[in-house]
Amino acid sequence: MDISNYIDYTLLKPNTTERDIIDLCYNAKKHKFHSVCISSCYVPLANQLLQESEVKVCTVIGFPFGSMSTQAKVFEAKQAIEDGADEIDMVINIGYLRSRNYVSVLKDISDVKIVTGKKPLKVILEISELNKNEIIKASEICLDAKADFIKTSTGFSKSGATLTAVKIIKKTIKNKAKIKASGGISDFDTALKYIDAGAHRIGTSQSIKSKKSNRQIRNTKIYTDYIETVQHNDFIKTDVNNETIKS
Repeated sequence: MDISNYIDYTLLKPNTTERDIIDLCYNAKKHKFHSVCISSCYVPLANQLLQESEVKVCTVIGFPFGSMSTQAKVFEAKQAIEDGADEIDMVINIGYLRSRNYVSVLKDISDVKIVTGKKPLKVILEISELNKNEIIKASEICLDAKADFIKTSTGFSKSGATLTAVKIIKKTIKNKAKIKASGGISDFDTALKYIDAGAHRIGTSQSIKSKKSNRQIRNTKIYTDYIETVQHNDFIKTDVNNETIKS
């Protein structure tokens, strides 16, 4: 099974550099992943790098805690879209949810959805901070707010996605929204289990590839080929007859 189009290829570390984003986009195009998921400051760069490809630009809003004001989230989402983002992943206000302030949770998501319009909005629940009933309630609110996806985790909390949580979410939302499993998914076999459980998208920082044999393929040196290509091109160029000519 080819799962390339399920992958949101993710890089959200605070020390991420422009070079890291260039490498991320190169590998996303190479492996035909669905999108790159990056911090909003790098949306313009990624948008420029991916213009000639089908790879989408996804960015995060209210990340990673979700506790900023709704107005701040709305502004961030609007700016990201203006900069070229195709999809938005926003973090739910966990404190409001656990306080049972469901009206504020609904408004938080709804106001961002108004800004994103037809562009997919994924709402991150951070399941490691919630019990089963809270996961169910959060999923119901996401449906009421017209969210397109429910996402399990930021990858910055104490744990990531679980199959149990994905099944709870799937049972709650049925086919009314989609599911993104994210956090701790680093190989083909694990990704396939989440897809079988109901996930429509996989968030991962690993370059997961698949072949017809369904054998796990893990690229442990993601950037090697690209770096070698860049170094090579610094010294040579190729003419129309594919003959190498020294610069």
